[in-house]
Amino acid sequence: MTRTRRSEIGELSEADAIRLAQQGNAEAFERIYRLHNRRVYALCLRMVSNPAEAEDLTQEAFLQLFRKIATFRGESAFTTWLHRLSVNVVLMKLRRKTLAETSLEEETEPDEETGGPRKDIGGPDLLLTGSVDRVHLQRAIAELPPGYKSVFVLHDIQGYEHNEIAQIMNCSIGNSKSQLHKARMRLRELLQETLRQQAREQRQAARGGFGSSD
Repeated sequence: MTRTRRSEIGELSEADAIRLAQQGNAEAFERIYRLHNRRVYALCLRMVSNPAEAEDLTQEAFLQLFRKIATFRGESAFTTWLHRLSVNVVLMKLRRKTLAETSLEEETEPDEETGGPRKDIGGPDLLLTGSVDRVHLQRAIAELPPGYKSVFVLHDIQGYEHNEIAQIMNCSIGNSKSQLHKARMRLRELLQETLRQQAREQRQAARGGFGSSD
């Protein structure tokens, strides 16, 4: 391909790149890859917390995209469609690694007034207070069951709305809200245990320090 032709491909709009890629144009597919690979990688990394594994999953997601792009009909935004595909790739990987599967159709008892998931009243949200550092938060997210983790990452980290998550995850909006509520509650439990452990270690260190003084 000439340099001029490559330049033209590089300037394609997303819609034109999709159309050409659906016709088998490899350069147009490369354009799509360059437009979206960083965000897909970020999504995978948030879900598996392992850079090498996230890179492998990103490549697998785009391999699946190469095979399935002809099936994209524009009924949803391409980004939403691609992220649904990517989430499915990650979920398949996670489910092979663990028996802890969480059904997206699991219902919680609805709130009588709003019809949404019943909210538990508790202390301040540790995710918002800055009490827990990034490392501990990443570890806690990694411990979430696949269904909880997916919705939490998509909503609280990637910034998707529940109607978009419902499309990506193939579930209802109510179930997306339910899964997010459960994920936050589980994260709060994990992070509170982290803080308790840190407090115990600090007390032990303080006692040790007093014991060694003259």
